[in-house]
Amino acid sequence: MPATYTPSKPDLDKSRLHDNDNGAGRRPPTDKRTGGGGEGDNWQSRPQGQRGPRERLGRYRMGLFFALAGDLMFFIAIVSVFFVARTTGHFDAYNRYINEWLPTAIPPVLWLNTAVLLLSSVTMELARRRMFHEPDVMEEWFGLGRPISRRSAPWVAATLCLGLLFLAGQALAWKQLAMQRVFFASNPSSHFFYLITYTHAIHLFLGIGGLMLALWGLYASRQLETRQILVDCAAWYWHSMGVFWVFLFLLLAYFQ
Repeated sequence: MPATYTPSKPDLDKSRLHDNDNGAGRRPPTDKRTGGGGEGDNWQSRPQGQRGPRERLGRYRMGLFFALAGDLMFFIAIVSVFFVARTTGHFDAYNRYINEWLPTAIPPVLWLNTAVLLLSSVTMELARRRMFHEPDVMEEWFGLGRPISRRSAPWVAATLCLGLLFLAGQALAWKQLAMQRVFFASNPSSHFFYLITYTHAIHLFLGIGGLMLALWGLYASRQLETRQILVDCAAWYWHSMGVFWVFLFLLLAYFQ
């Protein structure tokens, strides 16, 4: 009978140590290239052709950025029509050139709203960075609880509250304009004011849904990489809505 060799337990332990394996068949989900932002690979060595967390996160980010590129083109189209309408008029029966554009006074609450949205972007970035904090990732991988969810969830919840506060401020601004008898069809300026603010509010409401999904995932999902993807994509979408709003708000405040 041919001789067979069965590795002893010390040999197996040495092999696992050499492969950075903790005995569960997985390698540590971090390395020195992550930088705390999720840009690096979560496995230092994988079989060729096998996709790891880095590739999965990259695919989701790429899909999100393509969607945001479509949103950017949409807002650019609105702004282009805004400037055209602002300088366009018509001739009346007496051959007089008439421009019906009457600037809409910006409700003061929008300044506070802008500060709230910028603050929410800060809290969301803190939540995103906590998801890729290397000591917490390693602690969770070793089975010492779920420190990532515990430390990131309060920041996601704070962002959610600030986002709802922003939407409430937008509703207050629309109510203030209505009390001044300024409505959607009052003049071309008010038309664009409502169009821009309503459109952005709808996009931000979708961001609220993304935050709620990310917050739910922090407690419901057992996969670390899934939780990282949910928070990371929600964060980049939220940052984009903040940048869009600053641009649109400056347009409404200074270029009417």
